[in-house]
Amino acid sequence: MTTTFFLIRHAAHDNVGGFLAGRDFDVSLGDSGRLQARRLAARMSRERIDAVHTIPRRRTRETAAAVAEVAEVGEEIADDLDEIDFGPEWCGKSFDELNRDPAWRRWNEDRRSATTPAGVGLTDTQERVVRFMRNLTCDQDASVVLVSHADVIKLAVAHYLQLARENIDRFDIAPASVSTLVVGAWGAKLLALNVLTPEE
Repeated sequence: MTTTFFLIRHAAHDNVGGFLAGRDFDVSLGDSGRLQARRLAARMSRERIDAVHTIPRRRTRETAAAVAEVAEVGEEIADDLDEIDFGPEWCGKSFDELNRDPAWRRWNEDRRSATTPAGVGLTDTQERVVRFMRNLTCDQDASVVLVSHADVIKLAVAHYLQLARENIDRFDIAPASVSTLVVGAWGAKLLALNVLTPEE
């Protein structure tokens, strides 16, 4: 029996890539993000979807809602899929501002051992998301959508492909992208990575 995970990064807010939203600076999708979510939902309507799990951040819930509507399933809140806990010291700051912070530079240069101001490292985040995914696997085939954030998805992929956590910046996870991972007792296989829905 296998579980197919559609790992979806939330669609774009108006200043994606301009500042760190994180957990403490909640934002909604912008106009382009809502369009991305609609295109994503249309693409996902071709898939069998048994469940949609998301976190209670507006940008993820709005993305998940579009997918859940076409799949005709409800959204389930899953705190274990939440963003890395960066703490209020970093959230809401522009990346230009963060790049002047030695602790932020250390976080990006020493992914193996550095922690955020909240005391969280990549290991903590990877363990909770993988634990959640393992708990979803069952004795029958299932297809599950998980809507989360870029680093969370990267860490899940890295675990199942047996890649070092500190190397997750070697591949991209774009807003509204889908990465497809199949997991079974035999192991795991990545079917697609960072797939974007083309514009009509």
